[in-house]
Order: sequence, then structure tokens, then C-alpha cells
Amino acid sequence: MEPIQASLKKWMQENKNFKENFERMQQQVRQDPEVKSVLEANPQLTEQDIQRNLMRLYEYTTQSKQCQDCPSLDECRNILNGYTPRLEVEGKAIRLAYDKCHSRLQHEERQKQQSRINSLYMPKDILEASTEMLDLSDAERQQAIMKTLQFLEQTNDAIPEKGLYFYGPFGVGKTYFLGAIAKDLADKNISSMLIYMPEFVREMKASLKDDSVNEKVEMFKKAPVLMLDDIGAESQSAWFRDEILGSILHYRMMERLPVFFTSNYSIAQLEEQIATTNRGDVERVKAGRIMERIKRVATEVPLFGKNRRND
Repeated sequence: MEPIQASLKKWMQENKNFKENFERMQQQVRQDPEVKSVLEANPQLTEQDIQRNLMRLYEYTTQSKQCQDCPSLDECRNILNGYTPRLEVEGKAIRLAYDKCHSRLQHEERQKQQSRINSLYMPKDILEASTEMLDLSDAERQQAIMKTLQFLEQTNDAIPEKGLYFYGPFGVGKTYFLGAIAKDLADKNISSMLIYMPEFVREMKASLKDDSVNEKVEMFKKAPVLMLDDIGAESQSAWFRDEILGSILHYRMMERLPVFFTSNYSIAQLEEQIATTNRGDVERVKAGRIMERIKRVATEVPLFGKNRRND
């Protein structure tokens, strides 16, 4: 939208009957309910004062107030996109101030919420999940839903020490649960980190080249809520299991920070999985140490039901 002064100048040049149009403009300004209210509340303003400030009053009347005439933030019709005008009177001067409109405030709040959900290789639809969309009709999901809602209710006081370990077959919505929990936490100003485990392993191995492993491990250690998706699906190495995963879980266990997991394996089955490295070595003692840490930071919850990927 071009500046109001430029618009008025063009309007004056293009209209031969300037006086008639000017009077129409004055009538429009004086009949505006909000302008009338401001003028009535400020009896010190003389006719001369009103005429001196007529352009500001006209600018005010031609703009949308709190999005009432704007289809969306992108299609805002005001001079300042996403801002609504407000009249201020100081003595005999009338000033035009601008405040963020409802749409801009909502947009900024959504951006803040999204910034509270940090993700590593998680699909976009998961980041848009919601607890309101969890299917309550499936009896096999009842326990998982109940445990989820209990955790979220407890966060009204403080972040609980233990997260949840969702396990079950492919396609039942385990990862969706993580996204829904992260979204609810973001609404409460609690940040979370979501990590897809197979990509996480590759990311950490690649970080050896630029010496950023320690920096990234510290970030995962200290996230208010950490979520590890599809643990057990990654190609396991003794280095990643003991130096990376073990270090992160030990820190969070000691600091009483919750971790959420999803897996196709129960905790007992996962122990067998991570005991065997990609070199074929079987290290049950080290695997057992990892499992004890998992049990300390998360409560095991089965999640079964229909395969939702086939819907």
C-alpha cells in the first residue's frame, strides 16, 4: 500500500472537483464513531485543531482496526503490515500510533511456540501434532493417552523427573505422541528437543570431523525435555552407545531431567538389541547400564492398536 500522503496527492490531482471531494472526506472523518468519541472526549480541540490534524484523522478512518477488514496477515491492507492504528491526543495535537494487531500477535506467538520445539530430522506433520487429536476410541491406546495426560498435568507445577517410553509395532502413532506432547509443552513455555535416532547417530559421527560432538552432546544433555524417537532402529556402535547415549542419559538421570522414547522394542527387548554392536560384539554389562538409566528417566508404556499409516 502506498503512503497516505502520496495517495492523497494523487487523489487531489486526479479529481477536478477538489472542494466537493474534500468536503466528502471531512464528512467521512467526522462521522467515524471512533473519531467522534475521541473528539468528544477532548473538548479542548478547536475547529482549527481538527482541521490541522485532518490528514491524520483521515488516515485513521481509512485503515482496518484489529483485522476487521483484513482477510489475513499477508493480506493486511494497512500502511504498516500487521499493525492497527490508534488515536492519541496530547493537548491540542492529535497523533497516530500503531499497535500490533491480533493477527500479528497470533503469528508471533505461533513462531515462539515453534521455536520451543527443536527437532533433528523429524517430519513436519509430527511437529504440528496435538493432544486434542489423539484417538480416544482405540482401547489399546488408553493407557498411553492416560500416562501422557498425567505427565502434562504434572507440568503445571514442575517438569516431572521421568518421561515415557512408548513401545509397540510400526504405525500405531508412537512418534505422533511425542509431537503432541512437545506441542503442549511449548504452549506452557517449556522447550523440548525431538531427535530421530538413526539420523542422530549419523549426525554425531559426522560431528567428529568438525569437532562439534561435545557441543551437541551438551545441548542434548541440558534440554528441558528430551525425546528420542525410534531407539533401537539405529546401527549401534559401542562408541555411540557408551560415549554419547550413555553420557546423555547419565547426566539427565543425575539432574532429574525427563526423557521420552519411542521404540518397536520393549525395554527388555531393547537391552538385547543394544548389547550387540555393529561389529558383532555382545556386551551385556554395558547394555544393562544403559537400560538402568533409561528406567530411571522414563516409565515404560505399551502402545498398540491399528496401523494408522494404512488409513
